[in-house]
Amino acid sequence: MPEYAEGLGFTVHLRTRGEEMEAKRRDPDWRARRWVVERSHSWLNRNRGLLIRWSKKPENHRAFHHLAFGIIAWKAALAADLPR
Repeated sequence: MPEYAEGLGFTVHLRTRGEEMEAKRRDPDWRARRWVVERSHSWLNRNRGLLIRWSKKPENHRAFHHLAFGIIAWKAALAADLPR
């Protein structure tokens, strides 16, 4: 798979499990990078309605996505140390 991505001109940032463990051994403060998509999916999965998909209509499900992202953005704005 990495060869295919490199063939398309992308820079692959995937590490094997052994490489991650070696980096962790060398530097105890090292942390694996989390991709933006993984983080966003994790935040969305906190909403049970999105995780299970209770809504049957696609437009309701999409509206719930918008609501969930709005709540996430609101919480991030409240947590940020903004000048007043």
